[in-house]
Amino acid sequence: MPGEPDRVDRGHDHRRRRAAWTALLALGPERAVAVGACALALHGVEGLPRTIRPEAALPVVGGRDHRGGARVRRFRTGDVVVVRGARAVRPELALAQAVCELSREHAVGVLDSAVRRGLVAPDLACVRALARGRRGAARLARWWELVDGRADSPLETRARLQCVDAGLAPDELQVPVRDADGRVVARGDLGWWTPEGRLVVVEIDGAGPHATPAALYRDRERQNAIVATGALLLRFTADDVAAGRVARTLARHLPRPATP
Repeated sequence: MPGEPDRVDRGHDHRRRRAAWTALLALGPERAVAVGACALALHGVEGLPRTIRPEAALPVVGGRDHRGGARVRRFRTGDVVVVRGARAVRPELALAQAVCELSREHAVGVLDSAVRRGLVAPDLACVRALARGRRGAARLARWWELVDGRADSPLETRARLQCVDAGLAPDELQVPVRDADGRVVARGDLGWWTPEGRLVVVEIDGAGPHATPAALYRDRERQNAIVATGALLLRFTADDVAAGRVARTLARHLPRPATP
């Protein structure tokens, strides 16, 4: 049904923001501060799990407890900002608090989103400094280098990580596709160059943005323009990403990665 996936995505965003407000209202919105994943939801950062736990911090708290279903965190709050009418920690601190507790997929996804939105510097120096020493921070050492603010969506990030794990890291993100005159006719989500010099473009189609008739018409024109350049275009859906089909399909069109 056209538009339905958009409503689903908005529903997840609403539930995550509602989790933040659940914590703030339980602890007192005039004193409590949204932290971690709840703060990121208020800041509009994408890539979080579908559901997050209500959590907030108070200026002075003696330990962790639960009030009205909300978890009181012993997180420092630093400078507090008002986002969507709620008190929250700044994005860089929220990221440092959250990524230590997220899976790799979600951690890289939220960092990609925060960089893309200009909420933090691309080098992540501030986030890395704030995360240092936190429980779970040691595993981040292998994840920082995976962050790329050019990723256009968490779904694209997830597909890219699967390719990285298969030894098929893309050569470029938002790769320019040029015609014979050197004009950029499109940009692909992920791009690889074969030894013969042919461009392989992978497009990750989120269901919502591609569901309307107008979007389908634009996609067809764009696909024709890419194929006309001689590039190989491979398109995948969210279901394909969930099933791990991207890397498996791509491997049939690229040289096998060298084995150690």
